[in-house]
Amino acid sequence: MIEPGQVALLAAIAFAGAMIFGITGFGSALVTIPLATHFVSLQFALALFAICDLAAALRVGLENPKNAVRIEYYRLAPTIIVGTIIGVTALVNLPRQALMAALGIFILLFALYSLYPKKIQKEISRGWAWLAGFSGGVTSTVFGAGGPPYVIYLSHRGLSKEQFRATLGLCTMTSISLRVIAFLITGLLLRWDVWLTAIFTVPAILLGIWVAQRIYLKISREALMRAVAVMLLASGTSLIYRALG
Repeated sequence: MIEPGQVALLAAIAFAGAMIFGITGFGSALVTIPLATHFVSLQFALALFAICDLAAALRVGLENPKNAVRIEYYRLAPTIIVGTIIGVTALVNLPRQALMAALGIFILLFALYSLYPKKIQKEISRGWAWLAGFSGGVTSTVFGAGGPPYVIYLSHRGLSKEQFRATLGLCTMTSISLRVIAFLITGLLLRWDVWLTAIFTVPAILLGIWVAQRIYLKISREALMRAVAVMLLASGTSLIYRALG
């Protein structure tokens, strides 16, 4: 049974995640899931924020779909499906402590990647789409965060800012939609307390996106991502410590 205080904290976490998602187009789950697991189980957090992430993805992803590079999306989509199937199988079979440790390591690696100085982006082969799609499908279901593999791939494909955001939006919507279906099939989304909590967290998500869209011009995306990366370092370290403890 989720207490009112926990619901309020989860709504605040959802709002913070939506602010990041509204400005960057991805990355909310890297913040919401590890923070939420300090108050609820990992399975509950994954189920709850699957609902929240779907609401956010539909809100942002359908803004300018005409800018999406469809051929890039078609390259990613098939292995996103395969990765989702593999990921949900691992989720229902791996022990909780192992999942928490894996989540912590995943977050640490992405935080270090975000902080590492980037050279001029060189275009990579389209063949990497298969790995990016598969990795995103797996991490979406296991960790609630499929965005990083898509971001790394698309950011090296020579897309314009508008094309990048729109294509990423389609990939994110697909990944999260598949995650929600998988969680329904496995029973993670068949808990009434998850849906009851979502009544409060989904409005917080939508409010966070609304605020983010009005202030994003005043905030450097790079500065925000650096701040998020530092927070992820602390969050990932905390999760690994809890798993080992």
